[in-house]
Amino acid sequence: MKRICHLDRMIASQIFRFDRLVVRDIDNTTVFKVFGHEALDQETCLFHQNVSCGDHYLDMLHKLIEQGVLHKKGVPVVRFADGEYAFYNYTLGCNGLYQQAESVRAIKKAMPSHLEALKTLAGLGKFAPLIFPGNMHQEAKGFFSFLHKSKQGGSASTFVNFLYQNHILLTGDDYLPFYIVYAYLTSEDFARLVDHKKICILSSECNMDSCIQWFDRFFSCPEIVFIELPDSYVATRWPEMKEDILRRIPLDTNICLVGAGVGALLVCVDVAQRFSIPAIDAGHVLNMMNSREDKSKGPRLYTIRKPGIPDNRE
Repeated sequence: MKRICHLDRMIASQIFRFDRLVVRDIDNTTVFKVFGHEALDQETCLFHQNVSCGDHYLDMLHKLIEQGVLHKKGVPVVRFADGEYAFYNYTLGCNGLYQQAESVRAIKKAMPSHLEALKTLAGLGKFAPLIFPGNMHQEAKGFFSFLHKSKQGGSASTFVNFLYQNHILLTGDDYLPFYIVYAYLTSEDFARLVDHKKICILSSECNMDSCIQWFDRFFSCPEIVFIELPDSYVATRWPEMKEDILRRIPLDTNICLVGAGVGALLVCVDVAQRFSIPAIDAGHVLNMMNSREDKSKGPRLYTIRKPGIPDNRE
């Protein structure tokens, strides 16, 4: 019996389509020079039928985060790509730049907490999975593939099937393209929103001077608090460290940026719920803020502005 591919059905029904992701002021040329056509392929991504263009998605995310900050709403935003697809396919292909799981047994043990968080994410926030034609039915070749030691993993289709089997559906209300998160966090809109707000960075590393300089480029001056997370196994050990981490987050925090690999789902959902604030899986953008792009082994799409951006403000 042929296995049903729910991602194929979503596209065949015309509820979703593939289209080129164009975002104002973004210049992906540098990434193309490093990764070639493998990166170019990922400019085509999944769109919901009610969304006309990339800028529409960008504006939607900005309004969501703005409402979360101004009105204290718990809004988790989490990205999913090769590492997550491998993790939710119960394989150690999730271990790449960082160690995500000690064993398949550890993944299975952690899965109930992940499923609960995925269901919460569907109701409160946004999924931002990497879905493009090249990774629908197989792992992406090139670009992200070098991040994972094992060839055994999952695809966008296996991830969507996993969600469906657990009664979680990607819809126009809970879906964003993966790269919209990067484009938003590197935008002037985001920097203006957090000006004179309190940002809590949850990650394994933070260069405070570099982060301050990052926002200063946009004439933004947030108050930044750093809380250290382990650099490995947050995805499988979050329940053990959760309360110690959460109690260290200031109560007047306006927004959290999270760098925790596959574990970002658990961290973002718990932070958003506990503090009624947006919690965004920032990943590579945190490396950029720390002047540590080397930790990502290269640049990422939709993170580099065209020359002259951001504009100076009066």
